[in-house]
Amino acid sequence: MNIKKTLLSKPFILTLWFGLSLFAVVKGVITGPGSYNNYIIYKHNFLNLIQQHSLFGPQPNYYFDLNHYGPVFALVIAPFTFFPDQAGVILWVLFNAWILYKAIMMLPLTTNQCLLILLLNVNSLMGSSGNVQVNPLITALVIFSFVFIRNKQDFWAALAIVLGTAIKLYGIVGLAFFFFSDNKLRLVLSMLFWGAVLFVLPMLLASPAFIITTYHDWYPDLVLKNAANLQSTRGYVCVMGMISKIFHYPHLPNMMVLLPALLLFGLSFIKIRYWRNVRYQLLMLASTLIFTVIYSTGSEPPTYIIAFVGVAIWFVNARKPVSGFDIFLLVFALLLSSFSNSDVIPRYLRVNYIIPYALIALPCFIIWLKIIYEMLTRNFDEELPQATDHIS
Repeated sequence: MNIKKTLLSKPFILTLWFGLSLFAVVKGVITGPGSYNNYIIYKHNFLNLIQQHSLFGPQPNYYFDLNHYGPVFALVIAPFTFFPDQAGVILWVLFNAWILYKAIMMLPLTTNQCLLILLLNVNSLMGSSGNVQVNPLITALVIFSFVFIRNKQDFWAALAIVLGTAIKLYGIVGLAFFFFSDNKLRLVLSMLFWGAVLFVLPMLLASPAFIITTYHDWYPDLVLKNAANLQSTRGYVCVMGMISKIFHYPHLPNMMVLLPALLLFGLSFIKIRYWRNVRYQLLMLASTLIFTVIYSTGSEPPTYIIAFVGVAIWFVNARKPVSGFDIFLLVFALLLSSFSNSDVIPRYLRVNYIIPYALIALPCFIIWLKIIYEMLTRNFDEELPQATDHIS
């Protein structure tokens, strides 16, 4: 039996991709509503909107924790709320798995490269599905913005950027691909159009005054959530959190880390002659996905599916033959960033080192620095064009 051929077979990978996500969410459904509390929060985002009840206040009679999503998300989750909760949460998880699958398969890569990205993210997706997260959808929308801009479909790229931002602010990073657009004015005008549409659309379900008040209340809610993340043991899983926890510097100014990171991120755009080079563009996509998570104070372990898709895109886009160091970094990231919450990592290491010191961020941080280095030093002119034998 050819193990490599089996591992990269589409039926095998899709069985893992959808099957493990289905297993994770069904297990939660069997356990009880507490296991899919996030879905109950999502559902009440819609219910509270149509009842014109504050989206952000506590509702302990229905769920614990708080909602932090805006009114546009109510439109996204609405179709799932018409099913019983047990069916709705399963459909929601499978929808997230499907939309991310479609996004990855649209990348300008070979079939095997796309399948490898899926395979490398099976565990991350299962973790996200078990937590009933929205992050696979956000990852897909960032990828869609990249793909649509490359395909000269700026109108739809703008929708992906605006919709992603309206659901979770992470979506705004799709603007990183602005410079790859051949019609930047059309992209800007399309964003203004979709911004207006998505601002008005929830007003079909609630009064304009309520929607405006909701947006007004959203900002302080996000500020409070960010403050809570900084004090959380499992939250603040980012470069700033890692430095703060390792060096016992609880009041580390985030800008002390974020500003140099932004400078490096911006510096990676200086190779203007490569803006149309697909390998350079893919590195920018990988860098953007990783940057979004490792420099966000709101990052938690389930958020890392966004970053790990970036890691996988970087790896399949590596120079051939792949170096031993690149393989080491991938394995390091798999162990610490993807499998750190599983039994693959001894519980002692997980409880005493990985979680308390936010070490989940470490491999992704190192890979992100390597991506920046590659974008500044790699001679893409010497590399063969990327094949694009996609499957649908």
